[in-house]
Amino acid sequence: MIGTLALIIGVSTLFITLILRLIGAFNFTSLIVLVTIFNSAQWLFAPYIIDAIYRVRELRYHENPELHQIIDRLSKKSGIKKPKLMIANVSLPNAFAYGSPLTGNRVAVTKGLLQILDIDEIEAVLGHEIGHLKHRDVQAMMFLSLLPSIFYLIAEWFYYSSLFRGYGYEERDQGGAMMFLIAMLSLVAYYILTLLILGFSRLREYYADRHSATITEYGAEKLASALVKIAGYSKRIKSSGVTAGSTSFKALFICDPDAKIDLRTIRLSTEEMRLIREIAHRKLTLAERLAELFSTHPNLTKRLRALMELM
Repeated sequence: MIGTLALIIGVSTLFITLILRLIGAFNFTSLIVLVTIFNSAQWLFAPYIIDAIYRVRELRYHENPELHQIIDRLSKKSGIKKPKLMIANVSLPNAFAYGSPLTGNRVAVTKGLLQILDIDEIEAVLGHEIGHLKHRDVQAMMFLSLLPSIFYLIAEWFYYSSLFRGYGYEERDQGGAMMFLIAMLSLVAYYILTLLILGFSRLREYYADRHSATITEYGAEKLASALVKIAGYSKRIKSSGVTAGSTSFKALFICDPDAKIDLRTIRLSTEEMRLIREIAHRKLTLAERLAELFSTHPNLTKRLRALMELM
């Protein structure tokens, strides 16, 4: 994870240096400051937006004492302050960790999750979300999201500036060509960084899975079982027309609600561990490997393989 973070920062620094050389004396510090302020404000107020989109409210202690006791126990094991426990009025089974300095850390479970998982599986899912808070993944992703935003804004700025340079004079033609080159270079940087950040997001999930496996008893087995159930029920519910709301926040979920998961090739079994092994040992198709590159979450098969190594 640290290596990926260093690679992202290195690539962004390289492109910034190249663009500065092409720009010369042009000062776009104010542009970067503006993007930074906007993204920081988005991070600060994002919990309120998430609460509105997914109809999230605080789950009081008397409503589910057992869930509160689990969160309290896992937080102590992880060495972090107990986050606020929330519940989302969403039928899709899922869970997510989020927060900001304005709201503090929060862990939310959906009503769908509480309906399909048993308490041991819910504990493993909560251990995963506690892992995200322990590793400060929310802050890391906020910082990284600034970088492609800056390059995308630079690309737009210089692309439209090149259009307004006009044609007819050699100097104006050269200036417009230079601006167009900067715009294309920034766009390339945007796409490269986006792919790297998606890769970083997938790494976050593996580390959160491992954290759950280490702080809950038989955590790897419980989490593997929970992931299979979540994926299966999500596919079934979405086929009936239910959506996960805004895709802007799907990186928060324990499973990507939009993932194209093909469970038809798996022979269902009444034995959960047998089913998990069948999924973990299936061969990924080329389409699935390519789709994973553009996903915030690892392919379910690969996640189960990693969890089986911890069993």
